[in-house]
Amino acid sequence: MQLIRARHPQDPVLDAAVTHALLRRVAAGELGPVARVFRPGPTMAFGRLDALAAGFAGARDAAAAHGYAPIVRLGGGHAAGYDEGSVLVELIRPEPAIAEGIQERFAGATALLVQALAALGVGAHVGELPGEYCAGAWSVNATGVKLAGTAQRSIRGASLVTAMLIVEGGRRLRDALVDVYAALGIDWRPATAGAADEIRAGLRAPDAERAVIATLAAHESLVAGELDGATLALARELQGAHGVAGITDIHGRSSRPPRPRGGP
Repeated sequence: MQLIRARHPQDPVLDAAVTHALLRRVAAGELGPVARVFRPGPTMAFGRLDALAAGFAGARDAAAAHGYAPIVRLGGGHAAGYDEGSVLVELIRPEPAIAEGIQERFAGATALLVQALAALGVGAHVGELPGEYCAGAWSVNATGVKLAGTAQRSIRGASLVTAMLIVEGGRRLRDALVDVYAALGIDWRPATAGAADEIRAGLRAPDAERAVIATLAAHESLVAGELDGATLALARELQGAHGVAGITDIHGRSSRPPRPRGGP
């Protein structure tokens, strides 16, 4: 499995498009399995249903006001925020069937996160917390705080599992999510949002990044890779699918959402 750590923290839309491009290229047989592990720039990743909601314009503006770049991600549910105090883990593999192996992939990704957190001295569990943001059965939590969320996207020929691990910046995230979710009209419990360093003082995102890579290396044969020119060129073509002005589906077809009521 090729390990790619390239990142564009000043351009979160491009970073989302890079993941999209890698998925496309793995599906086409142009690349083998890829793991991408990196610390992102400040990002509020909205689900596609969020982007169709009446309150999306307000949620987008709230994210930006808190310093998070709003994007539309490939998979997952509602809004999730992260920044350079977080670690993103993306596992992209060739898949012969689009609808098979979903539970196994979720189980593998969450086990990876739990093991990495254990190596950092944080005992974590898998499961949905009552009232958590971006709720899901495959969330990873500790002491009542959601530390990581997972999402999947499959296309013909390949699958993507994405996990975000929040290591630092819990208060900033909570403050932003309060305003974003209020705009979207979604009820949740802000106490469920936080970061690992609030559980284990002194923990830093680079430590977590190294722990994730070491844990992944214990299960996969990793080879250091680079983001090649063809992937980057495709990513630049796909950026429009992840900006908030309009929505393009994963296969490149335009599906601009209706203008939110009361929006600009």
